[in-house]
Amino acid sequence: MYFPGVNLFLLRHGIAVERGDPDFEDDSERPLTPKGRRQLRHVTAAMRKMDLRFDVILASPLLRAKQTAEIVAAVLKLERRLKISDALAPDGSAKVLLRQLNELQTAPENVLLVGHEPYLSSLVSLLTTGRRNLAMDFKKGGLCKLEMKNPRLGQHVTLAWLLTPKQMKIMC
Repeated sequence: MYFPGVNLFLLRHGIAVERGDPDFEDDSERPLTPKGRRQLRHVTAAMRKMDLRFDVILASPLLRAKQTAEIVAAVLKLERRLKISDALAPDGSAKVLLRQLNELQTAPENVLLVGHEPYLSSLVSLLTTGRRNLAMDFKKGGLCKLEMKNPRLGQHVTLAWLLTPKQMKIMC
């Protein structure tokens, strides 16, 4: 279970319909809003400007995260690299996610994970410190880069950067 030089990019889903909206009582079915889709246009434009490419895109099965991943995959022409992972759901498991990454047939160099808060912040914390207590402000549409030498909790993982959607909009 060793990935030399893997970059993990974590993307929080875009702005979605508010929790509690009577039209979307099932939280897993809350879609992106038009504002969220516009926000993701800037995010994907910044990704293109940074020349980001992904060997694999894994997304939470919840609609807003799937829609976010589909937009990114379409803009970057990576639709065939998109897979859904229950490990990225809000109640998902970091250990299961790492096992899924380790079970990929070809070791990826760049992986995009699309999910939710507080799961993504917790994942960053676990991977960088081995604990869940790292405080982060991971905005909707925010993008984070982790550089991994060996994907084990709290070992050999560096937080390279965390960008807000506003920062990515300025980049475009």
